[in-house]
Amino acid sequence: MSSALFWFRRDLRVDDNVGLAAALHAARRVYCVFVFDRDILDQLPSRQDRRVEFIWESVLALRQDLRQRGGDLLVMHAAARDAIPALAAQLRVETVFTNEDYEPDAVARDEAVRRALDAQGISFETRKDTVIFAKDEVRTQSGGVYSVFTPYKNAWRKKLSDDDLREHRIDEVQTHLATPVQAKNASKGAPVLDFDAFSLEAMGFGRTNLSSLGVIPGSVGADKLLQDFLPRIARYKDARDLPAVKGVSYLSVHNRFGTVSIRRLASLAYAEVVRGTGIGAETWLNELVWRDFYFQIIWHHPHAAKGAFRPEYDALQWPNDETLFRAWCDARTGYPIIDAAMQQINQTGYMHNRLRMIVASFLTKDLLIDWRWGEKYFADNLIDFDLSANNGGWQWAASTGCDAQPYFRIFNPVTQSERFDAEGKFIRRYLPALAKVPNKFIHAPWTMPPLDQQAAGCIIGRDYPAPIVDHAVQREKALSLFGAVKKLAN
Repeated sequence: MSSALFWFRRDLRVDDNVGLAAALHAARRVYCVFVFDRDILDQLPSRQDRRVEFIWESVLALRQDLRQRGGDLLVMHAAARDAIPALAAQLRVETVFTNEDYEPDAVARDEAVRRALDAQGISFETRKDTVIFAKDEVRTQSGGVYSVFTPYKNAWRKKLSDDDLREHRIDEVQTHLATPVQAKNASKGAPVLDFDAFSLEAMGFGRTNLSSLGVIPGSVGADKLLQDFLPRIARYKDARDLPAVKGVSYLSVHNRFGTVSIRRLASLAYAEVVRGTGIGAETWLNELVWRDFYFQIIWHHPHAAKGAFRPEYDALQWPNDETLFRAWCDARTGYPIIDAAMQQINQTGYMHNRLRMIVASFLTKDLLIDWRWGEKYFADNLIDFDLSANNGGWQWAASTGCDAQPYFRIFNPVTQSERFDAEGKFIRRYLPALAKVPNKFIHAPWTMPPLDQQAAGCIIGRDYPAPIVDHAVQREKALSLFGAVKKLAN
């Protein structure tokens, strides 16, 4: 094969990139492209989107890495389903390579690209890169699809081999990368950006607080976080549930955009498990398995992207009080752990995983609001938003999904707060109005006597909201709501 085009998407790195390695081994000259896809960007509700800035900076870093290896990166701002076939024709390549995406909209986009390329006599080849096991690779003994995590995890672990964790190197073939001169000459006339002159603002997006938050895009940022996390991995099992401590890896955004290889992460975790260094690495590896699990769920059950995984729960009659929903979004529920978590996502674009479960349970089981409202809020605001994991997490909390918690298991927000933020450190970090509230009242400040409220400088209803609902009352309503559906289903 004389020439090929590699299309970067959610794999913004050169090292251990399966599709890129395949292209370089197959073709004598490989052009590389990234498309800021207008079909996605034009639908975003805010022009101040941390994800877009993260991608922008990561693409800059990716282009620099490619140039250091003698290659280059073509960058476009267009509808990818039209731009890729047009660019492939302009470059006169024989094949377009890319890595698989499993989300329903991405599957439809790729099929449209494939058809357009076929019409031009250009082949379209995809590779597995985002996950360890994809689609049909982990099946039940009868050939079915797993919908419960634990047996899936056991089968996943049993299937894992050294080859699944093998790094895909390009050292010996990186000379096949199209040089900057070759790329410029071949794409002349195509709507390729002069990325040195183009800007984030030219795409209609502004800068955010990404830099002040200490988020470092690109592979360099992933490496820094990984090196910081590895010495802490032994404590991961216990520390991961405590939002006030540095217990998690914070690699989720890098996993989402592929600035780090999933094989690298799984290999490091598995090596620690084999060494027997503790339950921490085992727990972290399981989190990576959860990621694969949700990818295969969305692949086999695309209906879950828009409705309940268990269709009978589409009959739930959610009250959907918009005033309560807005209070949840704006961190004004009167429940400190909920409001602190919502302040975290609003201010940083990130939310601790334990808190994601707590606020999702509160929205669906206390406020009785359709899980899809919360799912969309997370989709609009999380920097690490990933459809499969976000959808899986929300449906788990709402008891409408696969392997979900039973509908009658309803988190008590006060109890959860006492358990996972015992001293209220996380709460006080994001809710300064509660800074002086004593520990014994921090989880339920409305129980403070008037004199204690005055002493703490926090009058409930003035400085901090009173609870917008009574958890005990709402719990009974939730049981009735779900019970009615169960009765219909039976």
